[in-house]
Amino acid sequence: MSFIKLTDLDLAGKRVLIRADLNVPVKDGKVTSDARITASMPTVEHCMKAGAKVMVMSHRGRPQEGVVDEENSMQPIADDMSAKLGRTVPLIKDYLDTQPTVAGGEVVLLENVRFNAGEKKDDEQLAKKYASLCDVYVMDAFGTAHRAQASTHGVGKFAPVACAGLLLAEELDALNKALASPARPMVAIVGGSKVSTKLTVLEALSEKVDQLVVGGGIANTFLKATGKNVGKSLCENDLVDTAQALIEKMAARGASIPIAVDVVCGKKFDENEPAVLKDADDVEDDDMIFDIGPKSAQELADIIAKAGTIVWNGPVGVFEFDQFGEGTKTISMAIANASGFSLAGGGDTIAAIQKYNIYDKVSYISTAGGAFLEFLEGKTLPAVAMLEQRAE
Repeated sequence: MSFIKLTDLDLAGKRVLIRADLNVPVKDGKVTSDARITASMPTVEHCMKAGAKVMVMSHRGRPQEGVVDEENSMQPIADDMSAKLGRTVPLIKDYLDTQPTVAGGEVVLLENVRFNAGEKKDDEQLAKKYASLCDVYVMDAFGTAHRAQASTHGVGKFAPVACAGLLLAEELDALNKALASPARPMVAIVGGSKVSTKLTVLEALSEKVDQLVVGGGIANTFLKATGKNVGKSLCENDLVDTAQALIEKMAARGASIPIAVDVVCGKKFDENEPAVLKDADDVEDDDMIFDIGPKSAQELADIIAKAGTIVWNGPVGVFEFDQFGEGTKTISMAIANASGFSLAGGGDTIAAIQKYNIYDKVSYISTAGGAFLEFLEGKTLPAVAMLEQRAE
């Protein structure tokens, strides 16, 4: 991939417009999880230090497009950024009508881009208005790189210069390292409730990896494909044949999908439900599988320990309930202790990383969900394609 990097440019005195991903949870007017803001700050600070006139924009929430909605205002994010920078970050609302006044080395935050009609449709007129605000457009929102919208894609076509911010460049470097020429053996862990939502990812990875570990509800569909009873567990019966085909396809090239030999069951989905360990052959008709057992978890830990590259998206059990979290905990610790390059992404995965406190033990944690999955699938991300075109 070749694109212009922010670090290649002289920014002194330039009007710089950064599209960041600052879509964070807010409660009672206060940011409750600032991970995305923190991840975006190095790009903002780099531009400020270089003497640029910095404007930052992002979406937040799902307001009705074209309607200003106080509930989804960027004000709490402006407050959080102000605290981080030790200076006031003003929130600018009328930026489409009036060029914001920003001094060199200063920063302002623009109001929610989704308040602007045409944002999601990548409207050309809106994109040109954004582009007219700046001398340099910086795409730094990897989390929205899979969406062709006016603030992530259109603006980059019309801005005088379009480049990748520090976070976006770092994300793409990490993904390329894990996927373009991975150190072997390569292991992917794909968890989640449904095969259907991750089917394209599973199919793409099944051609690349040496071991494809499936977890959560997805694993039940694979268990059933090997002839096991899964009781009342979450399982997609219409995709059992697909699971069977993936197992056979990988086996044919000497790769594998490890299948659980023991499981942890309950009778109902409840945080107080007792956990019962069973052999995978002994699941009863009224059982629900909520986790993998210790033998299966150890088998996966051994695979992870030998891996050169580990890609992780999704837990292997209902880890929110401690009694069904041991499998995910074992995998987390194995990844933390592994010597291979580890790449993790997706909301549930980050929640597990936080719960088991292995944040600084994973080689790279992607801030994105959807874009991360689409990259794993081998899809072209519109914002990245735009940056490559502009680099030519």
